[in-house]
Amino acid sequence: MKAIILAGGEGTRLHPLTYKIPKALIPVQGKTLTEHVLDIYKKVGVTDIIMSISYLAEQMTEYFGDGSKFGVTVEYLKEEERRGTAGPLLMLREANRQLVEDFYMCNGDNLFSLDLNQMLERHQQSGAVATIALTEVEDPTSRGVVRMEGAKIVEFVEKPTREEAPSNYVSSGYYILAPEVFNFLPDQKFVMLETDVWPVLAKAGKLFGFKSSAQWFDTGTPERYLDVEQNWKGVNHD
Repeated sequence: MKAIILAGGEGTRLHPLTYKIPKALIPVQGKTLTEHVLDIYKKVGVTDIIMSISYLAEQMTEYFGDGSKFGVTVEYLKEEERRGTAGPLLMLREANRQLVEDFYMCNGDNLFSLDLNQMLERHQQSGAVATIALTEVEDPTSRGVVRMEGAKIVEFVEKPTREEAPSNYVSSGYYILAPEVFNFLPDQKFVMLETDVWPVLAKAGKLFGFKSSAQWFDTGTPERYLDVEQNWKGVNHD
C-alpha cells in the first residue's frame, strides 16, 4: 500500500520556529516530525510514500531525497499554489495517475500510534470509500466532532457547545481511502477534504469512522508542540 503525507504546511502558528524550516522538519525528540510519521507507516509495512510539499519544498526534497536512507521510497507532489487538503489527490487525477488500490493518507503534523492494520481490516469489510481514524478529546467545543450511526459518520458538527456535542470524537487526520475517492473530488482547483469531500461521502453512506484510544498529538500550536516533545512515546511502545 501507498501512503500520502500532507507535508506542505507553513506552520504559521509555530512561528518563529517555522520561519526558516517547514513544519514537517521541526525536531521532535531528536528527529524530524515527518520521520515519526514515516515510523507509523513503516510499522505496518508501508514503504511507498507520496509526500505533498509546498512551503520551503527544496528543504524537504534535500532532506528526504528518494527516501532510501529512511527505509522507504519517496516521491513528491509539489504544489505551486494552494490546492487544499485534497491537493495531492487532485494532482494525481490531473496527471491521470489515480491510485488503483486502497491507500493511507494523513496530515503530516499529527502523530497517532493507532492500529492501522485493524483499521484497514474494518475499512475493507465496511465497503467505505473513506475511513477516518477518530480520537476522543476532553473538550469538543473547539473542534469538529462526529455524529455517528453505528460505524458510519453521518456528519461533523463544528465547534458545538458541550450540551450539543453528539460525541467527543474528532478526526485524527489519519485516513484510509479507496480508489473511488477520486470520483468524489469536485472539479475545482482548491478542494478541502473536510468541507468538500467528507460531507458528500457521508450523505452517500460511504464515510466510516475508526475509533482508537491510542496516543495522539496535534502539533499545531506551541503548547501542543511542547506536549508532543515531552510525551510522545512512539509507535513501538505497545
